Amino acid sequence: MRVLIAGIDGYLGWTLAQYLVDTGHEVAGIDNYSRRSWVAEMDSWSAIPIAPMSERLQGFHERYREKLTFYEGDLQDYSLVEKVFNEFEPNAVVHLGECPSAPYSMIDRDHAVYVQTNNINSTFNLIFAIKDHSPETHLVKLGTMGEYGTPNTDIPEGFFDVEYRGRRDRFPYPRQAPSWYHWSKVHGSNNIMFACKTLGISATDIMQGVVFGTQIEQMGDDPRLSTRLDFDQAFGTAINRFACQAVIEHPLTPYGKGSQQRGFIPLRESMKCLKLAIENPAAMGEYRVFNQFAEVHSIDGLARTVQHVASGLGLDVEVKNLENPRMELEEHYYNPDHSKLRELGYTPTQSVEDEVRIMLSDLIPQRERIEEKKGSLLPDVQWGGYRRRSGYLGDIEAQAAEGQS
Repeated sequence: MRVLIAGIDGYLGWTLAQYLVDTGHEVAGIDNYSRRSWVAEMDSWSAIPIAPMSERLQGFHERYREKLTFYEGDLQDYSLVEKVFNEFEPNAVVHLGECPSAPYSMIDRDHAVYVQTNNINSTFNLIFAIKDHSPETHLVKLGTMGEYGTPNTDIPEGFFDVEYRGRRDRFPYPRQAPSWYHWSKVHGSNNIMFACKTLGISATDIMQGVVFGTQIEQMGDDPRLSTRLDFDQAFGTAINRFACQAVIEHPLTPYGKGSQQRGFIPLRESMKCLKLAIENPAAMGEYRVFNQFAEVHSIDGLARTVQHVASGLGLDVEVKNLENPRMELEEHYYNPDHSKLRELGYTPTQSVEDEVRIMLSDLIPQRERIEEKKGSLLPDVQWGGYRRRSGYLGDIEAQAAEGQS
């Protein structure tokens, strides 16, 4: 198959390009390097150095004996998207070209508007490029489990049956997004669902859990083929951030009590799932939803896992919970379905603990690089619409107790 990856320079995109080519697919990609600039804006960088795209492409060609067709540009430029479709003629498009950060979207009005505009417009352009130039192309859109929020019911894969006043129907499951970023993903999901209904395109919406990990086997030991690994407050997701904190023996920092439940999936497992979605396309006119995660854990539990693995590698780290900068339930029910990918053949093979051990081994050589940007580890973006550095919960509680004595 010919697969176009939108956002190929990113954490998932660069990894997926290698995974797909190694398994017999032809790949092209488009990117404008926004992820690099967003992370730089947070005064950080990838814990694992990433090469310029020219060097990445050369390393890719040398390893896979396949030329990776790359288009530099913005997905909001519809003329460029049309050009890519007409030249590459993709069978599938994987849309990873969105800003993936809740904290970044909550900085202020400008960032909220930018994230919504970038994410919604890029999705529209891919929808209409399929309609106008390649009607049989399958759209695989990366959504997020965060679209659902944390409702006090089980979470189905996209749709559920409702009985109300004696009548029954099947509806999209209500979304309760927790940030402007997550709402942009909800709007994208709704627009794709409507496009399938009215334009007859086929689409798979991947509600993905939190992805973590530093590598897949296909990357080998060529540093040009490494993917990025972010640890800053905006783009460093929980386990990746904890792992980077561990290697510099910085306290691991769950937000609040850390009892929030989320779905997690290793990077290598995510690649298997995306490949299954690509190779088993939705029918024409069909909008389907896959919940993509391997295990559900609490944030504090994951921090304890990282602490345990780090200890076995000679790293002495403590867990210090932070005042939560987000508006979210800390104690909640969480039981999402995730059967559709398993029905296509997905079986998880890598445990969280084993993946964390690989991550720490990969990150220890980058200790000085992480140390240099450790100021970006602690959050100052508050959901209340201002910026203030979160304090450690233990310190706050001690100060409160002292004030009462």
